[in-house]
Amino acid sequence: MNTDEISRVLLADPTSSFTQFLGRTSPEFLPVQTLGRSGGDLSPTATTIVAVATEEGVILAGDRRATVGSMIAQRDIQKVYPADEYSAIGIAGSAGLSIDLVKLFRVELEHYEKIEGTPLTLDGKANRLASMIRGNLGMALQGFVVVPLFVGWDRVRNRARIFSYDPTGGCYEENGYYAVGSGSVFAKGSLKKLYSSKASLEQAVIMCIQALFDAADDDAATGGPDVLRRIFPVVVSVTAQGATQIPESQIAEITDTVLAGRMTRPDGPEAQL
Repeated sequence: MNTDEISRVLLADPTSSFTQFLGRTSPEFLPVQTLGRSGGDLSPTATTIVAVATEEGVILAGDRRATVGSMIAQRDIQKVYPADEYSAIGIAGSAGLSIDLVKLFRVELEHYEKIEGTPLTLDGKANRLASMIRGNLGMALQGFVVVPLFVGWDRVRNRARIFSYDPTGGCYEENGYYAVGSGSVFAKGSLKKLYSSKASLEQAVIMCIQALFDAADDDAATGGPDVLRRIFPVVVSVTAQGATQIPESQIAEITDTVLAGRMTRPDGPEAQL
């Protein structure tokens, strides 16, 4: 379809949803087409994602490992991305499909703002992502599951928020902290002991790094920081000033400090009673 044909379709039936528009014009480019057979066990799987919200903002962090069964498929995959100016998204599940969904979601938010002349509210963004996941239900039943974690700064309520999802598109707001992926049970256990809503953003980053260390310690699919190859978690900060990916050099410095502390206490810091 050429540019003139696309323009005619958009003008004839305008929509603020890029996903719906793409479905009408070029559905083959959507990452939610049904396959003819089950193959989820052949797809690289991405885990683990953690989020911590404080009064200053929200931190979203993810490890870098992708696995296929018991094999490491990739050591440095990126699972955490800024979604737009005031939100970020992390992915767990079928890696290739999840990354395509993130790309489509980012275009979806940009398309809406251009068509409507105003950005979606944070609730609107969370609900739009839920509808996209719901559209993937057919593939989820075949084993290609996408389970994102969405965070952002709510400019209406003036606070940070965290949203989790299930494979059917159910959207749930979480309080304080959350984790998804195969190592999430261990990461949430770690965050439960470390979390404080009064923490600074730097302390929230440390909480996330500690949680990823704990997840990697007990979950084979989660990759801990690779100090030999200098591969560190991807971390995004979202505050009232916007979403920013924290430089790798800063994450490396924090990771080295956390690792030094674990040299004397491998299980991580002792929680205060």
